[in-house]
Amino acid sequence: MTAPEILALLGIGLTAGALAGLLGIGGGLVIVPAMVLITGFDQHVAQGTSLLVIIPAAALGSFTHHRHGRFALRDAVALALGGVLGALLGSLIALSLDEELLRRLFAVLLLIIAARMLMTRSPNGERTERAVT
Repeated sequence: MTAPEILALLGIGLTAGALAGLLGIGGGLVIVPAMVLITGFDQHVAQGTSLLVIIPAAALGSFTHHRHGRFALRDAVALALGGVLGALLGSLIALSLDEELLRRLFAVLLLIIAARMLMTRSPNGERTERAVT
């Protein structure tokens, strides 16, 4: 691996980590497109790599939020159980798909998420918050 490739990957990781900590987004929303578009990785490789990369970043981000009382442990456990099963099933499906189709499905998902976030408001414009330590 060359120095520019290492620097590009470090930059992608730094950006993904910062956005994950700031906005609570999954690193895959940044890592996967950046690995495909900037470094030329295959969609399957980018997705598989992203899944491993987010583990330490998510753990540290969660620990930081927990220290400030902004962490719902009970809910996180339930989400994690579902996430593990979903990741196994989703990975098996992703590996069976053509790379181009997988890339397009990923792009459609990003567009749907963006549209929903732009159009959705919380009930009565109130902030909803749930924190259980």
